[in-house]
Amino acid sequence: MKLKALQAAFIGLFLTGSLVVSASELRVGAAAVNITPPVGIGMAGYYFERGAQGTNDDLFSKAIVIEHNGARAALVGLDLISTTRAMIEAVRREIEQTTPLRGDHVMISATHAHTGPVLARRGTRESSQGGDTDLSQRYSTELPKRIAESVRLAMSRLQPARASVAVGRAEHLSFNRRFFMTDGTVGWNPGKLNPKIAKPAGPIDPEVGVVLFEAPREKLAAEPLATYVNFAMHPDTVGGEYFSADYPGALSRILAGYKGAGMMTLFANGTCGNINHIDVHWAGPQKGPQEAHRIGTVLAAAVFQAYKQLQQPLKAGSLRARSEIVKLPLPEIKPEDIEKARATVKRYSMKDNSGFMEKVQAYKVLDVAAREGKPQEVEVQVIALGDDLAWVSLPGEIFVELGLAIKKASPFRYTMIAELANGSIGYIPNQEAYPQGNYEVVSARCAAGSGEMLVEAALRLMRELKR
Repeated sequence: MKLKALQAAFIGLFLTGSLVVSASELRVGAAAVNITPPVGIGMAGYYFERGAQGTNDDLFSKAIVIEHNGARAALVGLDLISTTRAMIEAVRREIEQTTPLRGDHVMISATHAHTGPVLARRGTRESSQGGDTDLSQRYSTELPKRIAESVRLAMSRLQPARASVAVGRAEHLSFNRRFFMTDGTVGWNPGKLNPKIAKPAGPIDPEVGVVLFEAPREKLAAEPLATYVNFAMHPDTVGGEYFSADYPGALSRILAGYKGAGMMTLFANGTCGNINHIDVHWAGPQKGPQEAHRIGTVLAAAVFQAYKQLQQPLKAGSLRARSEIVKLPLPEIKPEDIEKARATVKRYSMKDNSGFMEKVQAYKVLDVAAREGKPQEVEVQVIALGDDLAWVSLPGEIFVELGLAIKKASPFRYTMIAELANGSIGYIPNQEAYPQGNYEVVSARCAAGSGEMLVEAALRLMRELKR
């Protein structure tokens, strides 16, 4: 009978393209804590200063804690521009002091919202945008406790649950923002209806990964606890000087309107270092809260379609986590580059966006020089549930080609990739992009080939966990 039941479950999985983990073996808890900073703090995301004037919608730290047969892991999503290694280490220490969770079994990613605060101790550029002010220093110092509190609350809410997994698609929502131009160069955000655009310089990743956690109820419909959504696209749609969680916030509100206010949505950005929402073939404006709502609505529709695939049960396997520190080489800089960078920073004000590309190059050089030749030490982490589902963390704004390579070679049926996770070193292009140049390559704090090293590490960890 056991063999027949297993065969039936396998056939159901094959037909539906979904996975449901049974309730008897799994416990899940979810919680959100408000991390909206005080008005006046510097805002992150651009190469000029902005001080927060108010709040469009709040920012949150969202946590999902998973427990299976005594093993525990947590997924955390932050409505912030990025994560720093110092922040991650502080959060994990706090989690270990306040919960039974191991810090290295916690994956912490940022949504990359450009309408959140500047984080202290992130780099020379952020320091010049207010990261060294008392307000920013206090916020960044208090932040780890607030993030850890979301994990502690989620831990306190553990209850029998089931996990359902499916992959939807959003084909025309995201766009590669690098283009081959008619003059043979590669352009970056070249503008709407630009006649010099020849074709996109790379692909997108249209997959919308969905993991739904529910608590079964006897004789009642299951109670939705949390939805984990994974999609690759820059959240830079709102702009301005008011705090906003951007389109991931809009997505959360829309899904809660369908599943109920008690269900939390945790959004993790996929590999979108070269992906944004700008459709260069459409003349319509694409900035402001209304654009975040439009995108959140379209993305929610893909999630709603994916919900329909969550049907057949499959017995869970073990919950396990593994991580690896990867040493990435630095880009080459010369002594004269450092002097030029210092002069550039002095020459251009952060009050406006003048000298944009010169500032990009200057702040990169100063950050690389500050490392005094030491390679970038970054973490790649994998959390696996059973034989079919894996979450992968990557430490920066990763080009989509690298994420697609991981998914293609993954030994798991479902692979969710969270970038800007467990620390971030900025842009990490694929090797092919380096000779093409332009913004992301100029900004990159790691040498060509670094992205491929991360792909190799992720696949190595997944193969080990699969065995």
